[in-house]
Amino acid sequence: MARLRPSGPYIWVTWLTKLMAGEASCEWASWFKTQHDGSSWSRVPSDFDQTQWVINHTAQINRLREEWERRGYTAFTEGQNGFNLRGHSATLAGKPDIVATRQDSATIIDVKTGKPRPSHGIQVMLYMYAFPRALPQYKDILFTGQVAYQDHQVDIPASSVNAEFIQTMGQLIRRLAASEPARKIPSRSECAFCDIASGDCPERVTGEPGEQGTTDDF
Repeated sequence: MARLRPSGPYIWVTWLTKLMAGEASCEWASWFKTQHDGSSWSRVPSDFDQTQWVINHTAQINRLREEWERRGYTAFTEGQNGFNLRGHSATLAGKPDIVATRQDSATIIDVKTGKPRPSHGIQVMLYMYAFPRALPQYKDILFTGQVAYQDHQVDIPASSVNAEFIQTMGQLIRRLAASEPARKIPSRSECAFCDIASGDCPERVTGEPGEQGTTDDF
């Protein structure tokens, strides 16, 4: 049985991105992960090729790190960039792929190996918001951002993390941190990519299209 997190609600940045971008609707899945200890609930087996993804992702990070260093930046990667930002209702955590700094300027870069999505930019914007607030050594630095794909980059100006963005982010975090469950919207399209098993989510939609019923009318 899933156990509540003893230290309170804990949210990984990536649990927010698709909800904020409108690419996902079921807030309950992120609420469940926010509230419950990750070692206490069962996950759906995945056929995702994690090994190949890690190889490709790591190679791209190393290539970009070298590029930023040639431009005179100091580049910190992955595990060096982990943060926890404690708010009134929850802790927000993340780990940007690359943080490149030079004197009083810095850019947060996130590497993506798939096709572009709006949620990718939102992920970087969340890092741009949280990183200087979580780590004192960056508190006076105004971050820009970049989403790095295999064949192009998308730059994100510091001004994108504005009051409206922060308000939207805060409202979602408070919903996920609340004791009352967030809304559950099971659908085949979202459940197919959700790792919460039916033991914790009985409403989980499974099966292929066409298995739900038949009719003679068309």
